[in-house]
Amino acid sequence: MYTDTERCVRAVQSKDARFDGWFFTAVRTTGIYCRPSCPAVPPKVENMTFLPSAAACQQSGYRACKRCRPDTSPGSPEWNARADAVARAMRLIQDGVVDREGVPGLATRLGYSSRQVERQLNAELGAGPLALARAQRAQTARLLIETSALPMGDIAFAAGFSSIRTFNDTVREVFALAPSELRAKAAGRGAAPGAGSAQVQVPGTISLRLPFRAPLTPDNLFGHLAATAVPGVEEWRAGAYRRTLRLPYGTGVVALTPRPDHIGCRLALTDLRDLTIAISRCRRLLDLDADPEAVDEQLRADPLLAPLVAKAPGRRVPRTVDAEEFAVRAVLGQQVSTGAARTHAARLVRALGEPVADPDPEGGLTHLFPTPQALAGLDPESLALPRSRRTTFTTLVSALADGSLPLGIDSDWEAARARLGALPGFGPWTTEIIAMRALGDPDAFIPADLGIRRAAKGLGLPSTPAALTARAARWRPWRAYAVQYLWATEDHAINVLPV
Repeated sequence: MYTDTERCVRAVQSKDARFDGWFFTAVRTTGIYCRPSCPAVPPKVENMTFLPSAAACQQSGYRACKRCRPDTSPGSPEWNARADAVARAMRLIQDGVVDREGVPGLATRLGYSSRQVERQLNAELGAGPLALARAQRAQTARLLIETSALPMGDIAFAAGFSSIRTFNDTVREVFALAPSELRAKAAGRGAAPGAGSAQVQVPGTISLRLPFRAPLTPDNLFGHLAATAVPGVEEWRAGAYRRTLRLPYGTGVVALTPRPDHIGCRLALTDLRDLTIAISRCRRLLDLDADPEAVDEQLRADPLLAPLVAKAPGRRVPRTVDAEEFAVRAVLGQQVSTGAARTHAARLVRALGEPVADPDPEGGLTHLFPTPQALAGLDPESLALPRSRRTTFTTLVSALADGSLPLGIDSDWEAARARLGALPGFGPWTTEIIAMRALGDPDAFIPADLGIRRAAKGLGLPSTPAALTARAARWRPWRAYAVQYLWATEDHAINVLPV
């Protein structure tokens, strides 16, 4: 979008928050960059230039605006809607792959050379993978500076910087303030606005706000997560969805609370280096980088869906923090009730899950979900499943454990579908539900789902899978969101925000 100067100017002059994260406004005369909704007086048009990423702004010598804090704006919805190399690269960078494995590691995961990855990212985003990762480190550093009492050396290490000097130089360059000055300003104003506003309220716990593009209807989002929660791994407590996290450097527990203008996020981590990755996975779980205006505009054009969209706009797709975990749970949920699927999963958790400590003394979180490697060693006869389902389960976990079935944020959606469809017991429903919730394909569609067929019949839509698929062509590329609106017509716990 940043190449459409006229449209960008209109967005900046109207302070339209819907475009935050889509592009950034760099002001030549002041040397700062802002989000489109910056509350300051808009600069003259001739002084504006538009760039596609915060990293591109920083690489061009601009510093972040101190009023609108553009480094904390919602993420670009492009990376949720695309599965090309650039989108997959951005999802991996957000998940910390460059910090952990370097640019060669990123390129290997994508199946390209380092030079090709550099060229593609620079062409589209105006910055290479190192600059994009550096911008993310700066944002994490700012969050820890403003929200914790950690020594600056510990913050530099946690944010992924190789030295204190690099940390200090980057913070000064990006924010035009020394780290100590950032902390002093944050202490003077209390909790700061935006995604980075937070306070450490419990020792070892970081509380922050996750921004999103309005509108957001939380009912089906949190209702689905709570209704399908696996005991010991997930729970709904005190108005928050809580779950355990397996992260690159350690483990964590997160509590996510829906608020009118943000999602409250409370994180307890065994290693602070996982902070950026944990935030990224929580945003992905709740689909917070979606563009509800674009989705709802497309679906609203269908007169049969329009009343559903008008009633509760901004529905999101409940996703997952671990694609492999979700794939296993999808198999456990084949042709059984939600309660039965939870029971099967809970047995596996108690038997093979890694124990963790719940930071809430009244909480009920006890384990991480078992890894595919742990599940691969399970005796199939111990599973209380039909023989055919046991075969499906064991084949899946073996493929996940030996790496022949890669599932993750960097997956090619169509290639993953093909691999899943080749497994015994994997029909369209299982493949598409994994594509929708684990891989993040916004166009995944499950016309054979019983709830979808009932909803379709009630609305006057075709109810046979083939006819409904043909009718749903007009909803593309947002059919996964249409599924949420159709599911919401049913009286089911997944559609109700727990009390």
